[in-house]
Amino acid sequence: MAWTPWNSFTSRHPLLMRVGAGGLVLLYLLAAPLSPALAWHAYVVKVLDGDSLRVKKGNRILEIRLYGIDAPEYGQSYGEQAKRFTRRLTYKKTVSLTSKDMDRYGRIVALVKSDGRLVSRELVREGLAWVYPKYCLEQPLCSSLKRLEYKARRARRGLWKAKNPVSPWKWKQRERSRGQNGRR
Repeated sequence: MAWTPWNSFTSRHPLLMRVGAGGLVLLYLLAAPLSPALAWHAYVVKVLDGDSLRVKKGNRILEIRLYGIDAPEYGQSYGEQAKRFTRRLTYKKTVSLTSKDMDRYGRIVALVKSDGRLVSRELVREGLAWVYPKYCLEQPLCSSLKRLEYKARRARRGLWKAKNPVSPWKWKQRERSRGQNGRR
């Protein structure tokens, strides 16, 4: 590929690599929320579950996925507790966000701070979320989260009270295969 200022710029910014030239207008409209190193602020209008929020930024409503963790799903053990905990920390508050990525559902994946506390960190500390090894890659943050998860496991806090808790990614996979088996 020939060098252009656009190629040079996007090669250093993983979020922009996924957008491409066709998404330039969309990128312009969402520029602040997608700036990878800039913190921005938004008001939390809804907590969808333990690791997903809806925020209002100006006149836009954006879906946010908390970076680096996976909280139990709706219908899964501790799913409701994780949602209530996230709600206590964030709902009807202005939070600080630092965008990291965009997931396959179009949600902005971000570090979210409420009252100076990183929400992902607090969920892991309380035993209400797993560190998501497939997606938690930023260091030293992810190592710190893994240490907190280990401490929560040892203290048997939250979901770690269960003998063999099932991670949300395995739980979803199991639920999908049950659905497919039920249709045969």
